[in-house]
This record gives sequence, C-alpha cells and structure tokens, in this order.
Amino acid sequence: MNVLSHRENEALALVEIIDLKWLLAGEGLHLHVERLQKDPAYARGILDAAALSRSPALRAVAVRVRKLLRIDEAA
Repeated sequence: MNVLSHRENEALALVEIIDLKWLLAGEGLHLHVERLQKDPAYARGILDAAALSRSPALRAVAVRVRKLLRIDEAA
C-alpha cells in the first residue's frame, strides 16, 4: 500500500510551493512562502496572478497549490 505519512504530504506540498516560487520568479514576481501558507488573501492574489500567466507550467503548479492550500473551497 502506498500511503504517505502526514510529514511526507507536507514535504510534497512544500515542493509544489517552491516550484511555484521559482516559476513566479521567472516572471519577475516574488513569493513569500510562509505568507502564502498562512494568509489566504495573499495566497489567492498570488495564485490568481499565476493563473493569468502565459506559462502552462506555472498555471499547472498554481492549480495544484490552490488545491493543497484549499483556496476558494466551499466552506
């Protein structure tokens, strides 16, 4: 069975966030990782900007990070 531990899931989420950070840097945008994880309004703004990118890789990682952070999920 391939079940990941909580710590492994957190590590994989951080890898996705770091991918987002570097892809955004390539477009001249700065991402503050800790703020992204703790401030939903900041995260929403960053992810909305990433969704408008011409880069398919950036748009794809933004979708994954949005799901990981549960941004815009119904309450």
